[in-house]
Amino acid sequence: MSKIVLYGVDMSPPVRACMLTLKELQLPYEYVEMDWFKGDHRNPEFLRKSPQGTVPLLEDNGVVIYDSHAICSYLVDKYSKSDDLYPRDLEKRSIVNQRMFFDASIIFMSLRNVSAAFFRKGIAVVPKEKTDNIREALALTETFLGTEPYIAGAALTIADFCCAATISSIPAVLNIDPEKYPRVMAWLARLHQLPYFEELNDVGANKYIAMMRNRLTDIQV
Repeated sequence: MSKIVLYGVDMSPPVRACMLTLKELQLPYEYVEMDWFKGDHRNPEFLRKSPQGTVPLLEDNGVVIYDSHAICSYLVDKYSKSDDLYPRDLEKRSIVNQRMFFDASIIFMSLRNVSAAFFRKGIAVVPKEKTDNIREALALTETFLGTEPYIAGAALTIADFCCAATISSIPAVLNIDPEKYPRVMAWLARLHQLPYFEELNDVGANKYIAMMRNRLTDIQV
């Protein structure tokens, strides 16, 4: 088997999504922890591999991929003995893809717009417009779950890892109200039944939540 190397920061939801996928696939890999505050992501050698200067970054015997959704789908297509996590059936796959694109464009961006403003410009005030975007992401997640146990239907997929890693990080800005989002909370509880979910997701998520809550001075709701 090829040597797999994952570059990341465990506070990052996209990195955690990749770690969850690797664990579910039982793939051994080397993890290279990046020091974001020291600017490891701006190192010229790293930028040659990831021009966006973002993590996660996956190396697999010369193959370089630097988007979490692309990484997760690549890993399943290449290494999984089944297509359960990322169905080959086009109709089922389209639902998984939609949920992952939803994570990339709506859930994650609603959170990133808060953290990026702080890290790049030192803005510690979160205007109501941004908290409204987070609530919209939660409401849509609640809708997508419907009566199904998982985000893309009846079975666990990589869309669950991608979306849940981000959703579980939202308390960095807003607490998730269990009365407003009961399906979201039940879904997260279901994922916590995976024996590795707490270790690979919650540890990093809790670091991120604590860091942001200590730094944000005014969250307008």
